[in-house]
Amino acid sequence: MRTLNDDQNNNIDSRASCARLSDDLDVAIEELRQAQPDTKLEAQRAVLTLVWQLLQTEGGMDVIFERAVPMDLAGVFAGSDWDKPEALLPQVSANTLLAEDTGLVAIEVASLCRFLSVATGATRHRNLHQDTARHFLTQVLALNLRDIFGQPDEATRSLGERQETKERILRFISEHIGLTDVLGALVTEIWRLLEQRSVQVGVVKDMIAQIAIALNENGTEPGSERLGAERLVSALFGPTVASLDDPGVAAYLERIEHFDEAALSREAMGFARAMHDTGLVSDYHVTFLLYALDYHDRALVPETLGLGTTGLDCWRHYRRLIEDLIRAGVTLSTPQAIYGLTMLLERGVLHHAPMVPALDRQLRQKVRGSARDRISLGFGDVVSPETHVLAGVLQIIGQPLGVGQGANPTCQSARAIAMWSQVEPDYLLRIIHQASEFDAILMHFEGNEINSANLPVGLAGFGPIDADPVSVLLVAHLDKIYARMGQLCIGRDGDPHRWINPEFHGWWVSRDCAVAVDVATGKLADYDSFLRRFFATYHPHHNGDLPVSHPQPAGIAVTDPNQQFIGWHAIAILRVAEDQAGNMRVYFYNPNNDSGQDWGGGVVVSTSGNGERSGEGSLEFGHFLSRVYLFHDDLFRGNETLEDVSEAEIELVRKQATDSWAADRL
Repeated sequence: MRTLNDDQNNNIDSRASCARLSDDLDVAIEELRQAQPDTKLEAQRAVLTLVWQLLQTEGGMDVIFERAVPMDLAGVFAGSDWDKPEALLPQVSANTLLAEDTGLVAIEVASLCRFLSVATGATRHRNLHQDTARHFLTQVLALNLRDIFGQPDEATRSLGERQETKERILRFISEHIGLTDVLGALVTEIWRLLEQRSVQVGVVKDMIAQIAIALNENGTEPGSERLGAERLVSALFGPTVASLDDPGVAAYLERIEHFDEAALSREAMGFARAMHDTGLVSDYHVTFLLYALDYHDRALVPETLGLGTTGLDCWRHYRRLIEDLIRAGVTLSTPQAIYGLTMLLERGVLHHAPMVPALDRQLRQKVRGSARDRISLGFGDVVSPETHVLAGVLQIIGQPLGVGQGANPTCQSARAIAMWSQVEPDYLLRIIHQASEFDAILMHFEGNEINSANLPVGLAGFGPIDADPVSVLLVAHLDKIYARMGQLCIGRDGDPHRWINPEFHGWWVSRDCAVAVDVATGKLADYDSFLRRFFATYHPHHNGDLPVSHPQPAGIAVTDPNQQFIGWHAIAILRVAEDQAGNMRVYFYNPNNDSGQDWGGGVVVSTSGNGERSGEGSLEFGHFLSRVYLFHDDLFRGNETLEDVSEAEIELVRKQATDSWAADRL
């Protein structure tokens, strides 16, 4: 496992490399300036090679930025499209930064740094005005908001280091020109992400902090953009009257100690309103809730949480446990635990008999061995690993559809954690106990015992760090167990998920399995029957109007906006229902951190506005089916309903599939 000392040594080496390459670049720029026409191309390549190498070092972007104009004057852009910056298009930058040709990436970075130098007033350019340069970079940032946010999806995750380099470049630009000019687009993007109620909101909070700085330093014109931005900023830094000026938690605590009950009640309602509006929790909310715990009128606590009927019922029955959970799990380092606890109570899971003793056990749980080291590495040492895990438990159980896989190829494990939290949260607490106490998880496959402690490292390595505490604790074990189940299926005909998914996830997964492709060849196999069977299983007009009672795992073929196949991905079908316009939609859980994706050909996943609940993605029934390659069904279903689906419906879905992921699988 990588240690902090390793990271420090790597940083030192990176800075040393940067200093050396900086000197080399100065020499190369001078040689380019003096190069004769017959050696100019070679000299340009030498400069761009050094630019690319600097991109891989700490501080390299600063060096490139400082030398962008000297490179330009020396002729690094001569003879290329970049020699006329006024003719460049911002929408082209994104793809160029992802090019496999490192020379293309290097010249694009040098060009962007030239724009940045002009935009910040550091230099002037004969063909580029300062306002024009700033507008160009603003457009580049606005067109690549998701990369600034760092929310990976299947397409970006598959790009690996190229995507990381692109994100690093865009963040550098945003840090230098600010985000005020893209405020409207940023605010819209943040609200879109918040509607999904992800467990991980660190990136969003960082972006709101940047917006707060931009508003404070530069301000914006009055309008809806500023109003939306101020709502986000106030939710974190001043959600109530007493915290509006962001006085700091110590000063805030002094203020409320002199409040009467009416003033305290107004503060409580203000915090609850801001939290439920955004899904974000302010540090002032933490301070107030801990104060309310010791206040003589304990009714202030449920008011601060903004509990509804179900939550209040849980509070009345299990007040002592809830107070203990707050004291142990809610800190300034774990503020989002408040929202997780609130939603846990609103779900009413405490009325499930095993949950109260299971949570009581969690309160006493110690995190031992390497599991303790992983939690500390991922979340720091300001509070104990036990506090981080408990806070994570409250969030995961309160927000099952907010579980994300991070930038890790572990969609199966993330999906399992979300499904257990939805259906059997007591089972989830059981395996959390195993992982915390023994740094191992014990499961069974068709009667065979599988102990993660005895298995080799899987795709997740020693576990993700860019995930919630529960995922950091569990995913490495779950990944190994899932892989072992796959090994036990070797030699069987058909897709191994037929046997793995019910054993891995739970009793509620249907035992039969339909697969659109032949496992051996990867070609479509009896695809029309596959499509008809999905209609008969899930479409209310063809299955007797039967609802989906439990989330069902399914596999989809993910495609990019150009309909190009990216890879197989694990999701869960949650429900099928008509939206407000009367269109039948499939509502599903996607373990990737942002469900809103464009899969090409008009298949664009919606996360709000079409009847979605927080955390759900949705597509019209046919659009969804066009990307499905595997789903589960009951063994007892006959063939009598398969012919009820019209040929026109089947043809429409078939065409969408064969125009995209199945184009070469006929």
